Amino acid sequence: MRVTLADDSVLLREGVARILAETGFTVVGQASDGDGLLELVRRDPPDVAVIDLRMPPGFSAEGIDAAVAIREEAPQVGLLLLSQYVEVHHALRLITQFDGGVGYLLKDRVSDLTSFANDVRRIAHGETVIDPELVTRLVRRRRESDPLDDLTARERAVLALMAQGMSNAAVAAELHLSVKTVESHISAIFVKLDLAPDDREHRRVRAVLTFLRA
Repeated sequence: MRVTLADDSVLLREGVARILAETGFTVVGQASDGDGLLELVRRDPPDVAVIDLRMPPGFSAEGIDAAVAIREEAPQVGLLLLSQYVEVHHALRLITQFDGGVGYLLKDRVSDLTSFANDVRRIAHGETVIDPELVTRLVRRRRESDPLDDLTARERAVLALMAQGMSNAAVAAELHLSVKTVESHISAIFVKLDLAPDDREHRRVRAVLTFLRA
């Protein structure tokens, strides 16, 4: 599996490149900013682009801007954004603006070689990966008028794993349930969150957005 990296920190970039190489990936290019990344992708599209969220010149959201451009020009390329901090608005932008094959992880996650490698592969295969720390922090910031109040503890657990980009089968394995039971929980979640079927919107995505915003 081929990966291109973009980060203005040479030390971090080389470290990620070494980790990826040690876990079976081929790093086909490295860039220090969004423009350099776009040139590399245009010249030789990888399976996944691993992108620092904040890069020159403004160190704000250049990584996501570069990801948007890549998705428009090379929609087959998976996109993994790395950030030093949990920034909810950026995570929500990824979920709403991209249809799969994307991820948002904290840079600390890179130190867990096996998990990081698995996350990159999941993104390459079209899944959405959200850092568990983001999900955990959002759960702790419950509002008084929480739209999730009507969910059972099991339904909340299912929804939390959905928010990490897990498939029904993966959720079932994580919670030691049957896939049919998970599907029943998801149906109940849709009903309790008042998410009626809609051809224009994906109910699963809408449920995850409700969870993240709550």
